[in-house]
Amino acid sequence: MTIRRAGRDDVPAVLALLDGATEWLVARGRTDQWGTRQHSTSPRRVAQITGFADDGGLWVGETDGRVVGAVAVGTAHAHIPPVDEPELYVRLLVSDRASAGQNIGGILLDHARKLARQAGVGLLRVDCFAGGDGALVRYYERQGFTRTEPFTEVSGSEEWRGQVLAQRL
Repeated sequence: MTIRRAGRDDVPAVLALLDGATEWLVARGRTDQWGTRQHSTSPRRVAQITGFADDGGLWVGETDGRVVGAVAVGTAHAHIPPVDEPELYVRLLVSDRASAGQNIGGILLDHARKLARQAGVGLLRVDCFAGGDGALVRYYERQGFTRTEPFTEVSGSEEWRGQVLAQRL
């Protein structure tokens, strides 16, 4: 897999990865993470991914010319408690479900670690869905992250449980 900085032309491919991940979750009855709506039909999500590309923080992994994963790094999301030191924040990590088992997410996280080190930053943080069976939190722990702050986002009558995780570099 090769990793390269993504541009606006890559936004549809990243949205397709997110759509595929949502379809995979829905097929398993796990609608509490991202719901059932495709990301590519959400103006908010399209704008978010486009913004990641525009600010230079979006990277894609390609195999045989096909985008199989994406990671976006930058500053922490507004709802995340700030830290009092420089950090690099993983704002998005997604991989192609058809390529499961190829460690795409781990390779992209290694790239994020490399970017942090190049910037002289010793802290990498990420947040993820903490509901369901907690599998996503455990994934990041296997990647070397440690749980820090849990949080809950409320939208109408819906609650979304999240977990911030950190890794010292």
